[in-house]
Amino acid sequence: MKEIGIKLKETRESMGISMEEAAEDLKVKKIQIENIEDGNMDAFKDIFYLKYFIRDYSKYLGLNYGDMVDEFNEYLFDYTSKISIEDIKQAKNKEKPEKKEEKRIMSPYTMENKKKMLFPHILLFICMGLALLILILVIIFVF
Repeated sequence: MKEIGIKLKETRESMGISMEEAAEDLKVKKIQIENIEDGNMDAFKDIFYLKYFIRDYSKYLGLNYGDMVDEFNEYLFDYTSKISIEDIKQAKNKEKPEKKEEKRIMSPYTMENKKKMLFPHILLFICMGLALLILILVIIFVF
């Protein structure tokens, strides 16, 4: 990941583009550009966002963005293939915390609708049917 960041940084600097200018043109924060150029993958919550950011940043700098994305995919494959099964199991268990029953104050603003009401849908179909019937009767009696 560090190599991708270095390549992007060197290209940006050789073109004379400041980080602020790149951030403004790409409509991202300057810190995001800094993190990508430093190879700080942990600063990004979503790996897919990071991938598309690399693609857009590469395209902006005139680099072959397909090659940059391929390089990132290779890095990601190498990175994830080094994760042990035990680490994956631990991460999976952390994702599903036990739900504790908590007392909640119920008000009209915080209540959750648990029952799905079909009445509005049925009423809509009845109204459409009546409108169609009236339209058919008008056509029959007028002509």
